[in-house]
Amino acid sequence: MRFWWVNQNQTFSQEFEGGYLWSPKRKANGHRNAFYDYMRDVAPGDIVFSFKATRIVAMSVVLSTGFEAPKPEEFGDSGQNWSKIGWKVRVHYTRLGNPIRPADHMNLLAPTLPEKYSPLLANGNGLQSVYLAAIPDGMAQVLVGLVGRQARTIVEQLQVTDLPSFDAGQIPEEVTQWEEHLADEVQNAPDLSDSEREAIITARRGQGQFRRNVAKIEKRCRVTRVDRLVHLVASHSKPWRDCSSNEERLDGHNGLLLTPTIDHLFDRGFISFENDGRLLVSPVVHRESVRRMGIADRTTNVGRFSAEQARYLEFHREQVFLDSGLDMS
Repeated sequence: MRFWWVNQNQTFSQEFEGGYLWSPKRKANGHRNAFYDYMRDVAPGDIVFSFKATRIVAMSVVLSTGFEAPKPEEFGDSGQNWSKIGWKVRVHYTRLGNPIRPADHMNLLAPTLPEKYSPLLANGNGLQSVYLAAIPDGMAQVLVGLVGRQARTIVEQLQVTDLPSFDAGQIPEEVTQWEEHLADEVQNAPDLSDSEREAIITARRGQGQFRRNVAKIEKRCRVTRVDRLVHLVASHSKPWRDCSSNEERLDGHNGLLLTPTIDHLFDRGFISFENDGRLLVSPVVHRESVRRMGIADRTTNVGRFSAEQARYLEFHREQVFLDSGLDMS
């Protein structure tokens, strides 16, 4: 279990009612933001303190890892400069009967603030640039003590299995709707032939022309070494929904042949690959599960990728893989 602080001045009511956290992926200028990147580090069972209008007004238990999702429509005009695609995390909220104002308790909180990426200044003032921040156990315990019994119950008694379930094995509904919208755009594009439409749409599920293009380059699963095509899935490195052109959606270099369990891990960002072939395993993945799937050694090297493949894998590491790369110590 880890602890997080989220600033929700603009969107608390929407996120609370919807049972989620949502952030853009990047700043308006395209630069990375540590407080958005942290959305890739949360895991089921983590605890989040919701800060709004100078007070901790709610706590939540995380139900899912982060996943790509469009900006919620219910945000309306909030965050007009935010990107249209961001990170979403499912959570179960509890509104606090005793909201606390952290600025009134800085004699207790100041010594516990994280040295980097703190959501508060030592004087108790909040930081406008913060969305999600990791907080040390010591700071979390002070907050729990200030909130009282309700917070202790959430931390000590509630287990993620007692809460509404989120099926991590399924593609989130928001992603499916997003892809269906894009598929409709392809279907209605006047400049495409019927065969081109079919090739692009079937590529969404790793079928058709895309699968054939990948099979010209990749001959086996890089991880399991299975080489019977009937047992392999053609998986996009840069997801179909994120491709900037139909050419990218069909490009064989934008894919790997993987066995179904490895495809699931790759598609959901639980694993990725360096350009030199080193296997990357997300810190939020369930270790025993991936061990049973055949990933026991994190020093595994699956072989170097071509320059064309590396371009797409860079996108996967930066935009899909569930690891912000931030120091969580």
